[in-house]
Amino acid sequence: MVSRRQLLLGAAGLAGGSALAGGGGALAAEAYKRGFAEAEAKGEIKVAEATLPWSGKHQGGVEAPAQAHTNFIALNLKPGITRDDMLRWMLLLTEDIAALATGEAVLADPSPELIVGAANLSVTVGFGPSLFKKLSLEDKMPVGFGEIPSFKIDALKDEHSGGEVLLHVGADDLQILAHATRALLRDSDAFADIKWIQAGFTNAVGTNRPGTTQRNLMGQVDGTDNPELGSENFKNQVWIEQGPAWAVGGTQLVLRRIKMNLETWDSLGRTQKEQTIGRYLHNGAPLNGKNERDPIDFEATNEFGLKVIPEFAHIRRASAKNMDELFFRRPFNYQVVSADQKTTPGNLESGLLWTAYARNLSKQYVPVQERLASFDLLNQWTTPVGSATFAIARGVKPGEILAEELFA
Repeated sequence: MVSRRQLLLGAAGLAGGSALAGGGGALAAEAYKRGFAEAEAKGEIKVAEATLPWSGKHQGGVEAPAQAHTNFIALNLKPGITRDDMLRWMLLLTEDIAALATGEAVLADPSPELIVGAANLSVTVGFGPSLFKKLSLEDKMPVGFGEIPSFKIDALKDEHSGGEVLLHVGADDLQILAHATRALLRDSDAFADIKWIQAGFTNAVGTNRPGTTQRNLMGQVDGTDNPELGSENFKNQVWIEQGPAWAVGGTQLVLRRIKMNLETWDSLGRTQKEQTIGRYLHNGAPLNGKNERDPIDFEATNEFGLKVIPEFAHIRRASAKNMDELFFRRPFNYQVVSADQKTTPGNLESGLLWTAYARNLSKQYVPVQERLASFDLLNQWTTPVGSATFAIARGVKPGEILAEELFA
């Protein structure tokens, strides 16, 4: 095997001389080929082959482990689009999502060579509150769904907010994601215009052990208290069980784009960061415990009689006060160059594409967000700059069209 030092020396040779550069590059390429061949012989090259279920009671992307790469795409209907047009659009999407999710090319794909598998690709389709009004479908909105209230901490921008139709595309391979995104946008071009696209990421496949809570770009574990995927708690918190037929088996989604001020956050000491969050950074344990999933004790005090978890700590404000405030959180990181195009660290915008899934956003999510907006010390280093809500349709069975009961 080639050591990291050898690879670095090879990279240095690119700047120092063509002979050394060629040698270093050849060594690196040979090491990569050898490692790939060894892994392939052991049956370890499985990312491209991995698939998620598309048909079923629920759309597959909601309850699947978070993929490494994701695109949230919001679209607004073109003038004059009718319910019949929506059905035609949903038929196109249904057929092409089914193909892409199994690693197959869509009909008339201009670049089928880019299809090398599915890499756990999923596409989740939802509808914003303004679509229901535009198409006079208010009577088919699920209970608790609509625009969420504005919060005093918000500094929302239109280019990151709202939208009438959501396509949330995720995959464990960025090229597969890009190809699928283009295919779905070709399907959509006659019916809607892009309002915004927001791209996010998590750790690559194999970086962490399965079940590891991911970290955001502040270094915090994010999502410790989530219900386990496939569990009864997940079902009770997420899936709509009563209401319009198109939504039963679906859910409600809020997407919040949260900009982080990492330059001032990084200047804090470790203890200050942990007091702000209410958890230890090294393993995510609550400040009253030793392990990440130890029960949180908000009444625990130290030798001076002070609360171990401060009143202003994020986990104190974010914790549910009753069973109705439980929901599923899923964060994705993002990082973009600021509008002025400078490349110094202070002009690199980083943050979260933070999502929550609930059967009733008004009842489950909004009360928690109101507490966070009123008294959460973390607000000094985070600013919500985008917000959107979508009602996610139920899954489809073979022969069905996505959301057909909504538009029929």
